[in-house]
Amino acid sequence: MIEGILVVNKPMGITSHDVVQHVRRKFRMQQVGHAGTLDPLATGVLVVLLGKSTKLFNQFVDMDKAYRATLILGTATDSADIQGKVLARLPYEHITRGQMEEVFRKSAGETEQVPPMVSAVKVQGKKLYQLARKGIAIERQARPIKIHSLELKDFSPPLVQFYLECSKGTYVRQIAEDVGKKLGCGACITQIERTKVGPFHIAEAVDLEEIDERHIRNWKV
Repeated sequence: MIEGILVVNKPMGITSHDVVQHVRRKFRMQQVGHAGTLDPLATGVLVVLLGKSTKLFNQFVDMDKAYRATLILGTATDSADIQGKVLARLPYEHITRGQMEEVFRKSAGETEQVPPMVSAVKVQGKKLYQLARKGIAIERQARPIKIHSLELKDFSPPLVQFYLECSKGTYVRQIAEDVGKKLGCGACITQIERTKVGPFHIAEAVDLEEIDERHIRNWKV
């Protein structure tokens, strides 16, 4: 019986469930899950649980995360990413590096965040993204999160690259949207890479096509 964890480097364009299905076929087993959804736009570290290790879900999902991401100023969409329906295009040329750094600085620490409609959060038994696909938007309650670090890495308007370290339940796309609102010019995500989940770093993540039994790790509670 195979059990343990895989640290996978999820490619862009597929869902976390697609990764799980790939692993199921690879090892010819059904008891496979993942700990922490990455949507199709996002790439990077996805912890996949095999066999009895699926019972450790809560342990992994509670771990802090880190991301490298890029937002674009001046564009607001219904999904808070560049693939969504454009709701507004606003001038951004007046935004300075100093303003961006100040917004990032003030965004760090303990705060609350409203999960986006395209998230996997369940409300009344339905995942929000399932409702969003039907064009339904509902009111969501803000949830406590902690932003350990939010650093500006490159300021080349309209594109802004940043690095984020945060608690579980933090949505990178929502941070981009909130930053755009605070600046008054709108913003959305163009790229997300999860670089770390707890102790697992992108440098040790395995590409999906290269997975085999050598990459399965033992993990104890």
